[in-house]
Amino acid sequence: MGKTSKRIFDLIISISGLLLISPFIIITAVIIKFQDHGPIFYKAPRTGLKGAPILMYKFRTMIPDADKYGPSSSPKSDMRVTPIGRYLRRYKFDELPQLFNVLTGSMSIIGPRPEEKKFTDMFSEKEKKILSVKPGITDWASIWNSNESELLDGADDPDGYYLKYIRPEKLRLQLLYAENHNFFIDLKIFFLTLRKIFIKR
Repeated sequence: MGKTSKRIFDLIISISGLLLISPFIIITAVIIKFQDHGPIFYKAPRTGLKGAPILMYKFRTMIPDADKYGPSSSPKSDMRVTPIGRYLRRYKFDELPQLFNVLTGSMSIIGPRPEEKKFTDMFSEKEKKILSVKPGITDWASIWNSNESELLDGADDPDGYYLKYIRPEKLRLQLLYAENHNFFIDLKIFFLTLRKIFIKR
């Protein structure tokens, strides 16, 4: 997919999506705010295209300042997760604000999930190619690993478990996308992601 056609695709999906789910966004924002009066959105520092820093938006699913009280990798039973947060995470609704990232151009609909700098700093020379494409909301790795919090559940060291058992395959699939992507691959990933979210349940 060329840069222009990919950007048009991103704009069509992000604008349509935001218009469609705007009532849900408003209702969710009100619930999160009244739950503990904390921020509605979580602004996650991530590494973007060509290593540039970006802020990835998500609905806040944890208590305020959760980063101070535990690891960055969060298992399903993490006590920092709020009641509404568990629901949002279960159906991936916490990711919906990333449509704003797509709209502004810091992310794409399809592309490798943006990682924390501490993880991208570990990239080998070959793996750095992942940063040559714009990060996205979903990709092959997202479809493969749609239940990361469940895999991390019960791990004594969630970050260590992530590095040892999840990250290697995630990187392989992200590199696969970075080396081979086009319009039809993006469409396939888009529809497979929708099926993974809705049909599997």
